[in-house]
Amino acid sequence: MIDSQISDRLRHLSKAQSGLSAQFSTVDGSVLVTGDREYIDFYSGAGTLNYGHHNVALQQKLAHDVGRNGKLGVGARQAEITRQFFNAVNRILLEPRSWSYQMQLAGPTGAGALELALQQARRITGRQNVISFTQGFQGASGQALAAAARVFFRTVAGTSALANTTFMPYDRCFGPDVDTMAHLEQLLESTTKTDDIPAAVVVETVLGQGGVNVLTWRWLKDLEALCRCHGILLIMDDTQVGCGRTGRFFSFETADIRPDLIVLSKSLSGFGLPMSLLLSAPALGLPAQQSRCLWANKVDHELALLTATHALDLYWSDTLFAEQIQRKEGLVRDWLENIVHSYPGYGLGARGRGLIQGLVMSRYDGLAVHVARKAFEYGLLVETSGAQDDVLKLLPALTIDDSLLISGLEIIERSLAEVLKSQSVRVRSFRLDGRSANDAI
Repeated sequence: MIDSQISDRLRHLSKAQSGLSAQFSTVDGSVLVTGDREYIDFYSGAGTLNYGHHNVALQQKLAHDVGRNGKLGVGARQAEITRQFFNAVNRILLEPRSWSYQMQLAGPTGAGALELALQQARRITGRQNVISFTQGFQGASGQALAAAARVFFRTVAGTSALANTTFMPYDRCFGPDVDTMAHLEQLLESTTKTDDIPAAVVVETVLGQGGVNVLTWRWLKDLEALCRCHGILLIMDDTQVGCGRTGRFFSFETADIRPDLIVLSKSLSGFGLPMSLLLSAPALGLPAQQSRCLWANKVDHELALLTATHALDLYWSDTLFAEQIQRKEGLVRDWLENIVHSYPGYGLGARGRGLIQGLVMSRYDGLAVHVARKAFEYGLLVETSGAQDDVLKLLPALTIDDSLLISGLEIIERSLAEVLKSQSVRVRSFRLDGRSANDAI
C-alpha cells in the first residue's frame, strides 16, 4: 500500500492540477462524481490528465515501487529516481526514433520550460526576437498582413516567456488559398540587419486554445526548412498536444521534422503532477541530463519523476497504445463528421488530430457555449475554445473506454439537437470595418 503521506499528496496535487471544481467529490478514470450525479470527462484537466483521473494501473506501479524501494522524500532516492527517468526517456522515446537529445528537467511548469528554451535560444544566437503563431490574425486582410512587415521585428515589451515576440498568422488562417509561409519567408528575406533575424520560432502542431486549428505536415516541414535557411532555432511546444494527445507521443512525428528544442509538460508525469522536460539538440551544446531544482516540495518532485517513468513504461514501450488512440480518433472524427453532415445548413465543421478534436460552430453566436452547457446538464464535461468560444473542444482521456467515449459523443449530438431546436440562434457576420455584427434568424 502506498505510504499515506504520499497518497494524500498525490490526491491533492492531481485534483489541483485537474482544474476541477470542488463540487466533484470523487474522480475515477474518465468519470467525475458529485452527490448522486456522474459526469463523463471530455476535458482531462485541460490536457494534464491524458491517462485519466487516479489511473489505477499507474497507482499499482507506484505502490509496488514504494513498497520495494522505500518512502519518497527521504534519503538520497531523488538522484536514483532522476536517473531512472532519464534512462526511460532515452530508452523508450529517443533510441527507437534514432534521436539524440540532451535532457533538462525544467521545473514544475511548461511555461518555465518554454522560458528556459527561449533563454537558451537567445544566448546561443545572440539575438532577442522570437516568432510565434496565433489565431489573432483570423479575418485580417492581405493588406493588413503586408503592413505588418513594417513592424515585423519590432521589440514587444514584456516580462513573460514570450517577451520580444512577434505573432504571425498560422497555416490556413486566411483560408486554403493563402500561403502564410510565403509571407513569413518574404519578411525574413527583406530583413537587412542580422540582429533583426529571430532567435527562434515557437510552434504547436495543433493550436488548442485557438480553436483546435491543425497545422499541416507540409507547412511544418516548410517552417523547418525556413528556420534552417536563416539560422533560426525551431522550438516545438508540445506541452498540451504532446505525450500522445495527437496519436503518437510527439505531436510532430508524422511531419518527419527535427526541432532544435522540444518542450514537454502537462501529462508528462502521468498523474497530472507538475513537471516539465526540455529536450535540446546536441549541436546546441547545452548540458545533458540536468535538473533545475525548482520544486517547492521534494516529495512532489520525486512523485512526478516516478509516475512519469511508470507512464512511459506502461503505455509507450510498444506501439499498441498509439494504435488504440488512432482507432479512437477515427471513432470520434467519424461521429463529428456525421453530426456536421446531419446539419448541412448550419455551417458546422470538424477538425482535430488524435484525441484533440473540435466541433466548429462559428456561424452562430454562442452556439458552442450553449451546447457545452446543455451537455453538462446531461452529464458531460466539455469546454469551448477559439477567439469567439465557437469551437466545442473534445479532450477525452487517451485511456477512455469506448463505451464512455460513445456515450459522451451521444450527449454532444443530443445537446446540439436540443439547442438548435429551442434557442433563437444568431448568425455571426462581419462588417466591412472588421467588427462583428449579429443578425437573428
